[in-house]
Amino acid sequence: MSRDLKPVERMKIPRHPMPAQDPLARRKNFQEVALGYTAEMAMEEAERCLQCKKPYCIDGCPVGIDIPEFIKRVRDGEFDKALQVIKRTNTLPAICGRVCPQEDQCESTCIVGKKYKPVAIGRLERFVADVELQQGTAKIPVRGERSGFRVAIVGSGPSGLSCAAELARYGHDVTIFEALHKPGGVLVYGIPEFRLPKDIVRYEIENLQKMGVEIRCNFVVGKTATVEDLVEELGYDAVFLGTGAGLPYFMGIPGENFIGVYSANEYLTRINLMKGYKFPAYDTPVQVGKTVAVVGSGNVAMDCLRTALRLGADHVICLYRRTRNESPARLEELEHAEEEGIDFHWLTAPVEVMGNDEGFVTSVRVIKMELGEPDASGRRRPVPIDGSEYEISLDTLVIAIGQGPNPLVTHSTPGLELNRRGNIVVDETTMMTSIPGVFAGGDIVTGAATVILAMGAGKVAARGIHEYLQKGSPTPGTPDHN
Repeated sequence: MSRDLKPVERMKIPRHPMPAQDPLARRKNFQEVALGYTAEMAMEEAERCLQCKKPYCIDGCPVGIDIPEFIKRVRDGEFDKALQVIKRTNTLPAICGRVCPQEDQCESTCIVGKKYKPVAIGRLERFVADVELQQGTAKIPVRGERSGFRVAIVGSGPSGLSCAAELARYGHDVTIFEALHKPGGVLVYGIPEFRLPKDIVRYEIENLQKMGVEIRCNFVVGKTATVEDLVEELGYDAVFLGTGAGLPYFMGIPGENFIGVYSANEYLTRINLMKGYKFPAYDTPVQVGKTVAVVGSGNVAMDCLRTALRLGADHVICLYRRTRNESPARLEELEHAEEEGIDFHWLTAPVEVMGNDEGFVTSVRVIKMELGEPDASGRRRPVPIDGSEYEISLDTLVIAIGQGPNPLVTHSTPGLELNRRGNIVVDETTMMTSIPGVFAGGDIVTGAATVILAMGAGKVAARGIHEYLQKGSPTPGTPDHN
């Protein structure tokens, strides 16, 4: 129970660090790195919350969780009630508590954080979700009374799953169409086991199915059927496109076609979804070698670097054209990579990939950079230093410099308005596209972003779809007052 502390006393309670595997041990296994809070840790951390009258943390949450209320429940040891509060607006708490960048969202607006470290909101969310997992006491959200409407969702990533859950609550019949052989999207093919155990993803998806959501895998919309087919032939009343950002970017330098050069998408999909990390128990070979280099320094690059280490590489190198200060990775992921022994080459950019007569990569030629004036992103532009080129011998090179919108659905859907980057244009209030009855959200709209932002878009789209189905085509730009 609460110790009835004064606000100044609450703020002075030290923030609980997250227990984790020892770096020397975890760099050799794929078990989860972060071990989670104990009940005592969680309740003490919850004591730090000031229960603000104006909780800015809620505004910082893309799905609008009542953060003070759920933390109050944790503080009082009412873990089941805390999870119920979260699940009013977030259907994937065990996932979000692990992979969402709370430090840039809800925790960045925490009043405690103005003077001390912010309340560990994400860690508390993970804790209460894990209590349910451990106890097997899941309460499935109530499905609404059947409306008679049918909605097709294309893609089973975070935006699609979130949209499906909300639509089921409204009472609509929902079918998710997934191109791969397992549902989950980036949650299963992109994020490694040591950051997000796949049993957790499976558990959350099974709960969604218990709400009546149907999932059809190995169904490639754009090939198996088009968006038009879903409506005209299969009889769906509305369609949501949540196909993500699955098109890998390359650098456009000589030699990228040598064997042993991977996109981050292929590398992680082989290892995560196709269980390459369990080879030969699973028949998915992944070339590793003694030296692996990864180009880029975002969260995906961190996943690739740390995965290569766990696959047995002796030397794993990060090549990034800016400095550590400009790295777009979460600080926690960057620090974990440093603890595990990743060799960071800051201010370094590849200019050519070298290979042998048999077509295998053997090295990469790089050039040193210096930072000049800020570019359009606000970060200082990297400028090559003449005469600073050198060569790094390696066996595997992974390109992790970003990805663009998956073009399969967009190119097979006439009349779908796209922006210059190939992302779908939507009305931000309803998430409807230029085609009436067709909605979209997540990375296919925004470009590569976070799990929680994609989930937030899925929730907004679900409300837009519900309005469309109830009232007919809604007026674009009309606010949703549900």
